[in-house]
Amino acid sequence: MTAVALTARAARRLRRVAAAGRRPRGGDRGTVAVELAIGVPMLVLVVLIAAAAFVMGRANLDVNAAAAAGARAASLARTPPAATSAATSAATANLADRCVSLTIDVHTGGFHRGGQVRVTVACTVTTRGLTGIGLPGATTFEATATSPIDVFRHISLGPAVGAHPEDTDDA
Repeated sequence: MTAVALTARAARRLRRVAAAGRRPRGGDRGTVAVELAIGVPMLVLVVLIAAAAFVMGRANLDVNAAAAAGARAASLARTPPAATSAATSAATANLADRCVSLTIDVHTGGFHRGGQVRVTVACTVTTRGLTGIGLPGATTFEATATSPIDVFRHISLGPAVGAHPEDTDDA
């Protein structure tokens, strides 16, 4: 046998094998529907997860901003009780109607010229309104911010009535 005869015989054999393995026409019917039935719910799930990540990230940034605003407001106050009140007001205003529960802790132990004030804010955010179908769940975000108390504030503001001895010119 020649090489041409072997090649022709091999080609016929490959055609017969290929024809036997070929699917009949219409064998792919319904595959698009199955792909959509699987793909669309997965796409919706990905979109919901992305929305949840966005809402949770925004809540974390808001809690950090509230802690910083509270610390700054507390550092501008003249007395520790006024600092606690100012920090609480500032943090609450920053997180208006965003938290299910809000905890604000103001540490005024170092409240003197050159000292610092520390504010910790904890906010619990619910996921119930996230999807519109009422999924249960909640996450608590916590942030701490520290702000220094100005060393020279007694020069610019003058002594406050009932101020600490550190806030007067005698210190």
